Amino acid sequence: MTPKFLHMIHTPSFGLPVAQTRKFLPLTPPSLPGMAKVIGFLVLALSALICEAAIFKPISDSHRSAALELFTPAHGSFSSLEETYEALRTIEVLGIKKQPDQKDATCVLVMETLSSPSSALKDLFQALRINGLLDCELNKKAIAGIAPRLQDAVRSASSLLDYYYSVGSLVLIKGLTSDVDVHLESADSVVRGIKALSQSDGRWRYSSNDRESSTYAAGIALESLAGVISLASSEIDQSLIGMVKNDISKLLDGLEKYDDGAYYFDEKLVDAHGHQGPLSASSAVVRGITAFAAVSAENLNLPGDKILGLARFLLGVGVPGNAKDLYYQIEALASLENNRVSIPLILSLPTSVLSLTRKDQLKVNVNTVFGAAAPSLTVKLKQIFSSGSKDASVIDQDLKFDHKNAVHYLDALPKDIDVGSYIFTFEIVLHDSEHTMIYATGGRTKVPIYVTGVIKVDNAEISVLDSDLGNVETRKKLDLAGENSISLSANHLQKLRLSFELTSPLGHALKPHQAFLKLTHESKVEHIFVVGNSGKQFKTILDFLGLVEKFFYLSGRYDIQLTVGDAVMENSFLQPLGSVELDLPEPPEKAARPPPQAVDTSSRFGPKEEIVHIFRAPEKRPPTNLSYAFLALVLLPFFGFLFGLLRLRANLKNFPTASAPATSAILFHLAIAAVLSLYLLFWLKLNLFTTLKALGFFGIFLLFVGHRTLSYLASTSAKLKSA
Repeated sequence: MTPKFLHMIHTPSFGLPVAQTRKFLPLTPPSLPGMAKVIGFLVLALSALICEAAIFKPISDSHRSAALELFTPAHGSFSSLEETYEALRTIEVLGIKKQPDQKDATCVLVMETLSSPSSALKDLFQALRINGLLDCELNKKAIAGIAPRLQDAVRSASSLLDYYYSVGSLVLIKGLTSDVDVHLESADSVVRGIKALSQSDGRWRYSSNDRESSTYAAGIALESLAGVISLASSEIDQSLIGMVKNDISKLLDGLEKYDDGAYYFDEKLVDAHGHQGPLSASSAVVRGITAFAAVSAENLNLPGDKILGLARFLLGVGVPGNAKDLYYQIEALASLENNRVSIPLILSLPTSVLSLTRKDQLKVNVNTVFGAAAPSLTVKLKQIFSSGSKDASVIDQDLKFDHKNAVHYLDALPKDIDVGSYIFTFEIVLHDSEHTMIYATGGRTKVPIYVTGVIKVDNAEISVLDSDLGNVETRKKLDLAGENSISLSANHLQKLRLSFELTSPLGHALKPHQAFLKLTHESKVEHIFVVGNSGKQFKTILDFLGLVEKFFYLSGRYDIQLTVGDAVMENSFLQPLGSVELDLPEPPEKAARPPPQAVDTSSRFGPKEEIVHIFRAPEKRPPTNLSYAFLALVLLPFFGFLFGLLRLRANLKNFPTASAPATSAILFHLAIAAVLSLYLLFWLKLNLFTTLKALGFFGIFLLFVGHRTLSYLASTSAKLKSA
């Protein structure tokens, strides 16, 4: 039996920089909590292997799906112009067609912002950026009135953000219309004003009052300087341009590097200037460098491996979980997709798992960061590193190119490649020498590859041995590829031995990541043992004499289960082998007791045990005639009362006629009827306490109205007698 237990073996998620999150499916299955430390060591050992290699993939549909989810306004509109622009820009760059039409409402907000004389510089800048995406019908007079205000803001700017918003707005107006003069007459002084905020390490301060510098600020400073150059009415002093180039070089010298070749900027300043972090800082610098290179007359001659490393970092983030980070990622990658510095080429694999059983081909894709086709090139397989070995096989083989599917492939893996984890080293060679000045290939690229196959399992057997001489008393052959149901018996003076052999497709020994033997007592107490190996042979011997305390002296039936699994083993298995009946000695007085077993919480919601209740048999009732006779005796006093009333000639002649006495008399009789009704209710449904409470109320009321009624009758009778 080979269940879906194969998924318990770990599967690394490549594409994230090593210093960031590396994801693994748990090596430890739910039933193996005691092996957590061993499994954790295996995870660390494997992660050390792949630290120097990772797979970076271009922007995919996952990013588009995330954009549609993250940039959907909560209440029909975004909370600010900045959020609106970031949403529209991200959706535009990703080429998403299906999006809610909010152009009319957004354009109205843009026109109101541009027409208002009290709008802040930041709002004007964001409104103009949104207009560049939506092409709203703007009032030309309003645009012409904004330009002088922005030029004054540039001349009087005292902070980096003032320069950024005002210069950026003028650049947007320049692209919008040629009828408005947005040129800067004193561009050199503006450059010096921005440059005055730079630091010796290439970073910038937001203002002269700030003591700390910021990498993110360096990015927006470079964008601002690029805008000043494009707005200058005359050529900028080349010495100033040279100083800015020097600042860029110093800034790149401060790049942090992961082992997989990804570069990033670590933002060390934490303040109130916005969303800060490595992603935002790296994105700002990439946008600033590419913007400055676009307006610079000379080539910046920046190292291509660092530009490629920044692209790898941005792609290695994967799909960000919030809208701000997704915007930073997509905007920076859009700047790298087509720039004058260096266009990074990303080498990726459709799959990093190759099967020897299916004879899979090694396939490699080379694209830009957004998946566009690369120029004419050749991919070379240079070296192959095996896991656990520093020695490399030198291959130096060209991959063939499939023009129809735009993929580079290798017909067959080298003959000496067996199952296991490897690091393949590739090199991209551009056919046109001029392309080396345009594209960044990054030299050699290391990619982790898993080669899987069917592992041969032979000579599997389980035996019961005599403890003294080691003689085999019982031996059973096992078919680990099929079903087993062996039945063994042993006592505490004997041993249990399990052995089998694992052989790779090329006949080599294989040491899987998981090889466990589990014995489960009928009381659900589990015991897990690691199966060791020597070459191809795996063997474990359980000496029950030394395990009686670990087994808590529990005799009885133990189910046997063998688990063998590995990431490269296509036929990993979790195999029930049968059972062994153990006869262990009685526990001493101070022996440890088995731990309490975990309660399955889901069992609380399952069907409960049926409750069978037998009602008490009814008591024997008297004869019907006797019951009727008793009823007649009960009713006899009532009829006697009626007869007495007739004999006494009872009547209503003395019933009061005056309003007040008549009311008391009526309430008196109603109170008597209420007391009688209360007696009836007590017999039918009420309990004694409720009845007594009600009777106390009616009794007091009856006493009051009865006294008034009888007093009236007594006074009336006395008047008649005196008359």
